[in-house]
Amino acid sequence: MAGARRGPGPGRRPFGGPTKGRKPASGKPAKPANSKPANSKPAVRPTAGAPAGPPPAETFTLGAIPGATPGKWIDIWNERMPQTRLILEPIEVAGQRAAIADVDAALVRLPIDSTGLHVIRLYDEVTVVVMPADSHLTAADELDVADLAGEVLIVPRDDVIGLAVPGTVAPDFAAPETTEDAIATVAAGVGIVLVPMSLARLHHRKDADHRPLRGAPVSTVALAWDAERTTPEVETFVGIVRGRTGNSSR
Repeated sequence: MAGARRGPGPGRRPFGGPTKGRKPASGKPAKPANSKPANSKPAVRPTAGAPAGPPPAETFTLGAIPGATPGKWIDIWNERMPQTRLILEPIEVAGQRAAIADVDAALVRLPIDSTGLHVIRLYDEVTVVVMPADSHLTAADELDVADLAGEVLIVPRDDVIGLAVPGTVAPDFAAPETTEDAIATVAAGVGIVLVPMSLARLHHRKDADHRPLRGAPVSTVALAWDAERTTPEVETFVGIVRGRTGNSSR
């Protein structure tokens, strides 16, 4: 009939009608916008309270030969590592190699048998001549080897310089056991003794004085530790002596 409206035929839908359940051209149902792949896995999240690493050691033992001056480094350690107490353990130069087995690290004098060790040179000390306070040698600011001709050279049993000085005279008494004893003998008015600057200061006496000896070998202080025991605490102390800040990487 003319003018009659035609209803939707097969395969047709009314204009503007609902789209729910509509299939795409491929014939597969459309996926919801928030759907996830069937094989997706939930994100792995760290377990709350998981340990970040081994706890710091309760103590760190630092060996130190006479004359070593680690005070500045110890102050930095105490600020940076308050949870680990630093213990300063005096050691003798003669037994410094064996003593390393009983400490975490040690300030030693070179030379040292470095087999199995890590060794870092820290600083050099000048050699000085210790003489009686009223000696004619105090007239100079520095001394040459030639200035020591005729002087009685005392060499203690714990000598760390090992320097033979031509023209000096050997004492007619047994060698003192320690550098401290040798300086006490010099202060009494007998002879001279050669030591690193730090030992002259360590055993300073008002009746003795000292002067640098030009051309004499220096005495080197180093940090040494067992290569198989490089702990986080050792690495921290190495960073401190090398001047690293608390935020510096190792």
